[in-house]
Amino acid sequence: MAGRTQLLPAQVHGDVAPGFGPVADTFRAQLTQRQAIGAACAVERDGEVVVDLWGGQRDGSRGLPWERDTLVPVFSTTKGMASMALAVAHSRGHLDLDERVAAYWPEFAQHGKEQVTVRQLLSHQAGLAALDEPIGAELLADPEALAVRLARQAPLWEPGSRQGYHAVTLGFYESELLRRADPEGRSIGRAFAEDVAAPLGIDFHIGLPDHVDDGRLARFHGVHPARGVLHVGAAPRKLLVALCNPRSLTFRAFMAIPIARHPERINDRRLLRHELASFGGVGNARGIARAFGEFATGGRRLGLRPATLAALEAPAVPPPGGRCDLVLHSDIPFTLGYARSFPGFPLGTDQRSYAMAGAGGSIGMADPALGVGFAYTPNRMGFGSPTDPREVELRDALYRCLGGPRQDPKAVREHRTAVR
Repeated sequence: MAGRTQLLPAQVHGDVAPGFGPVADTFRAQLTQRQAIGAACAVERDGEVVVDLWGGQRDGSRGLPWERDTLVPVFSTTKGMASMALAVAHSRGHLDLDERVAAYWPEFAQHGKEQVTVRQLLSHQAGLAALDEPIGAELLADPEALAVRLARQAPLWEPGSRQGYHAVTLGFYESELLRRADPEGRSIGRAFAEDVAAPLGIDFHIGLPDHVDDGRLARFHGVHPARGVLHVGAAPRKLLVALCNPRSLTFRAFMAIPIARHPERINDRRLLRHELASFGGVGNARGIARAFGEFATGGRRLGLRPATLAALEAPAVPPPGGRCDLVLHSDIPFTLGYARSFPGFPLGTDQRSYAMAGAGGSIGMADPALGVGFAYTPNRMGFGSPTDPREVELRDALYRCLGGPRQDPKAVREHRTAVR
């Protein structure tokens, strides 16, 4: 990275291209003001790395520093990475977005799911946001038995009529759909590794391999419930109330697997070994930014067809029942595995931008208008919904450097107030 400024204060490492210093300043301020224990931030523009920063501690309980090759669990940002494997499958002609899921997976055609399309499933409109029978550890280790359980689930609303965030279940359904559609019958973890990670040379895993050394893994730190009370204003009130009600769809959607009750369980390698395509990905900001940057610049290295990119960049079409998400209790639009810009979640330069954010504060975003891939990966639980104020501050600093529209943390705060 010739000609770049090397950043070597006590807690921050990495470098930025000329003109991107404000991103480094914001990142440094977040670490020194203890908004994060450790974190990384990366940006690619037109295939060039312009921001590559890391700092703080990968394990706050032991005081271990965040290193250049540190990997961290990223929760639902995994959905954005996993959906890339399906995008490659679409470009190769293995998946038709408007085909019925049951055309690839015949057993899926039960209890009113016969006409569910791939597009509806990937856009959180299939009515499968929660399960009548929660998934235990034994099913995670048995994909065949899990597929039987998934296939017999009845939709919770008429498929295609409403949207409800499939917080945990989407990855399981994506995994089986891809396994059925793939000519080699590959799992989603293997397909992602071979079709996305390998061509791009990135360090991101859906199903953590045994060969990854424990010393490279950041520890994710949750927050004591008593301290969490101080942040109740960071999410819409309806969402918070629903999360406290075991009978609500919101509670059932997020608690479809027991880990949701204890976020720090994500540090358990026995869990991360499973291919948890909704929330169990492990990687670094550098790899996430490169992947989203590849999608933002045409996807040549992945062999993406223009039709695939056009589908990803097309505006989200709200279902007939309205824009309000039945799980998240907000108007956030989803399409094909990604969230799109809306008043409480400003994204990128224009309506073609798309992203996926995860619990704890991580995010990956593609901005096709500027050829930008952005990523942020912290290891301390955040409190924002649908995104984290830390990453919004970093994106806002980035777009000030790019001369683009503000990503505006103030707009996010105002939207949260409005939806209460």
